[in-house]
Amino acid sequence: MAAGQRWHDTTLSPMERVDALIAQMTLREKVAQLYGVWVASSPVGDDVAPFQHDMSEDAVELDELLPHGLGQLTRSFGSTPVDPAVGLVSLARSQKRIMAANRFGIPAIAHEECLAGFTAWGATAYPVPLSWGATFDPALIEKVAIRIGTGMRAVGVHQGLAPVLDVTRDPRWGRTEETIGEDPYLVGTIATAYVRGLESTGIVATLKHFIGYSASKAARNLAPVSMGRREFNDVMVPPFELAVRDGGVRSVMHAYTDVDGVPSAGDETLLTGLLRDTWGFDGTVVADYFGIAFLKTLHGVAGTWGEAAAAALKAGVDVELPTVKAYGDPLVETVSDGDLDESYVERALRRVLLQKAEFGMLDPDWSPIPDGWSEADLTNIDAARGRIRLDSDEDRALARTVAERAVVLVRNDGVLPIASEAGIRIAVVGPLADDMFAMLGCYSFPSHVGTLHSEVPIGIELPTVLESLRAEFPNATFTVEAGVSVDGKGDGVAETDATGIRLAVDVAREADLVVAVLGDHAGLFGRGTSGEGCDAASMRLPGRQQDLLDALVDSGTPVVTTLVEGRPYALGSASDKAGAIVTAFFPGEEGGPAIAGVLSGRVNPSGRLPVSIPATEGGQPATYLAAALGGPTGVSNLDPTAKFPFGHGLSYTSFAWSDARLDADSTTTSGAVNVSLLVTNTGERAGIEIVQLYLHDPVASVVRPVNRLVGYASVPLEAGESKTVSFEVSADLSAFTGRDYTRVVEPGELELRLGASSGDIRFALPVTLTGPVRVVDHTRELRSAVTIR
Repeated sequence: MAAGQRWHDTTLSPMERVDALIAQMTLREKVAQLYGVWVASSPVGDDVAPFQHDMSEDAVELDELLPHGLGQLTRSFGSTPVDPAVGLVSLARSQKRIMAANRFGIPAIAHEECLAGFTAWGATAYPVPLSWGATFDPALIEKVAIRIGTGMRAVGVHQGLAPVLDVTRDPRWGRTEETIGEDPYLVGTIATAYVRGLESTGIVATLKHFIGYSASKAARNLAPVSMGRREFNDVMVPPFELAVRDGGVRSVMHAYTDVDGVPSAGDETLLTGLLRDTWGFDGTVVADYFGIAFLKTLHGVAGTWGEAAAAALKAGVDVELPTVKAYGDPLVETVSDGDLDESYVERALRRVLLQKAEFGMLDPDWSPIPDGWSEADLTNIDAARGRIRLDSDEDRALARTVAERAVVLVRNDGVLPIASEAGIRIAVVGPLADDMFAMLGCYSFPSHVGTLHSEVPIGIELPTVLESLRAEFPNATFTVEAGVSVDGKGDGVAETDATGIRLAVDVAREADLVVAVLGDHAGLFGRGTSGEGCDAASMRLPGRQQDLLDALVDSGTPVVTTLVEGRPYALGSASDKAGAIVTAFFPGEEGGPAIAGVLSGRVNPSGRLPVSIPATEGGQPATYLAAALGGPTGVSNLDPTAKFPFGHGLSYTSFAWSDARLDADSTTTSGAVNVSLLVTNTGERAGIEIVQLYLHDPVASVVRPVNRLVGYASVPLEAGESKTVSFEVSADLSAFTGRDYTRVVEPGELELRLGASSGDIRFALPVTLTGPVRVVDHTRELRSAVTIR
């Protein structure tokens, strides 16, 4: 083999091949591998990324770019509605064009969004991550990721921009629906399972947003983050740490925000020092969309595009997404002028090419045509149409299972389950009762892109709550009244909503039962009540929905408050007076049947709150992760105690907990103890109990949360069945960031608390750690091992 083709030699190591290729590349060819292009981005209409149109004033000329090569293709499926098979053919053709245009024949990495399913027309819309958290079941979410990844690989996609590992700090933030919850242990364990599932299919998972995005001031999207190093290290970092170490993840996306004045996209301490030098991450770091350009336009830490490119590249951002801006001509000029050493370009390039080598993209026989397709199939797009189904029966069944597991029964005074008796009169009230989009988060394809193309069919079946109730209760008589609009906006809406409330109350008084379907409508940048750029000023239900709910509760007819939402809202008088409260966090395409199944009793609810439901709508919302002074005190008139705490959820059966014990009452600061208990289903039907293990550290060198989740178990039990649940708890799990900012395990008294929620502790077992203060690092134990027998 000629020396010039050494990088084609598959007998060499990937690093040897990559180094041989880099040695042959010009500067411009090297830089070309460090950006993507977004050819399907629409130049008109509403944005689907922040400041999209401001960043797109310079049209991308592919004929000028492609001869130098191309790093990534952005959202071939996720930008406009396209039949999946047609998209496959189009992507394969694009790859052949890219390969033919550059002298090395290197294709591009194709990436897509996959937050709650593959964001493509006709793909399964799974429940949003907040619902994943409600399941408390990592194994189930790993199955979801496998199904999503399988569909993406089938059409030629290589990288998925998920999961989100941001920990909810203030649920007014619009992207709360994208988070897994307010506890870092829950977020980390669920997200790591998703990563494992996605990566097992060959898709590159992408952790986002690294780090601190969800803690923005006043919960405003992209707002600055003011957070101490200790909170940053102990709350925001651990989920990423776990996913990098145990998930096998191959990519990370920086956050938009600045933390204490340093933007993540330009933070070398974060992207290189912590991520690579400390944790040993060797994958790629990709930019959040336009994030490198924002160093100039929003953060003001760069005066030119070249300075922005240099800052990001030095920090450790390898790839500019979604399209070329700073990493194009400005980066070439910056290096050519001697303002940035070319070694930074080659450092990023090496990571990009190694990842392409993993896909076989540097092999001489690599083909962009997926298995089961041929060259002939690429010649006739119309013939390909309808050949791929991304919403199979298997996908829908899994979507329904997750939705059913995620529904949380928050309150029940005996109204549920609803008796399926002939002639029962059910009033279905609320603006979301017959709205199929009520099921979807803002990163589902129908909500994210489909609403901009109303002329195109939605692509999947989306039964509404009303339709599902009609199917679930065929012998019932239904009356329907929207009552109010979702957000109360628009000309004449105030008068219409006032009239609607009166009509709804009249309907309620004539019924045996009211099902009030309330909550959010997902959207982007103010085009919804939840979602990216749809932040809330308070925790009051949007528009006049709370007024409607209050009026229904006062009507005298039992009310089942059914929430389909992206964040938890305070519920006013309904918290104490509603007959029942059921919460579903954007439960996806099978959410309607799942909710109806819970209301009928066909499904025994087992979901638990991944975020606390506040008691009041005003003030600064807080999570359960608070120190003693973060709770009610005699020196403030405000009580931040949640109405329904993190981890709360009810069932239609009953469980008894007994025989809680430790295998030892002490261990060393490098040791471990085993905590166990017996759980018995004392009811008359099968159910799932969620056992939660919290750690309480009463005396430490710095202030600690009263309770902190360090383990949990999802325990399925038949009626009358008992199982023993055991947790192996390492002393490492008590570690925290000490006064000198090292992570330490301190000797002293602890309590391991077994609870049904963070506010319902059933057993508190004291244990003593002995020995010296022990400094730990990223190799420490991050999880409790769980055994159920």
